[in-house]
Amino acid sequence: MKEIVYKTTGTCSQLIHITGNEGRIENVEFLGGCHGNLQGISKLVKGMTYQEVIDRVEGIQCGMKTTSCPDQLAKALRQLQAEEEK
Repeated sequence: MKEIVYKTTGTCSQLIHITGNEGRIENVEFLGGCHGNLQGISKLVKGMTYQEVIDRVEGIQCGMKTTSCPDQLAKALRQLQAEEEK
């Protein structure tokens, strides 16, 4: 099992805490941001593979921003994926 805390940039949320195991998401918690939406995202991605989530949410923008909380989640999952491969 691997855990990371990812510092987001360009979003209302400030941190994403992810627990994963062998390429699958065990738990995701966002600090800050739109609480209801982020709770929903966290529940929807639980049990999915990192790559499934990355493929679905990477590149999503929020309003005029070039990123979003889902896009930041994809970046965090890429980091977790890389750490698990070490």
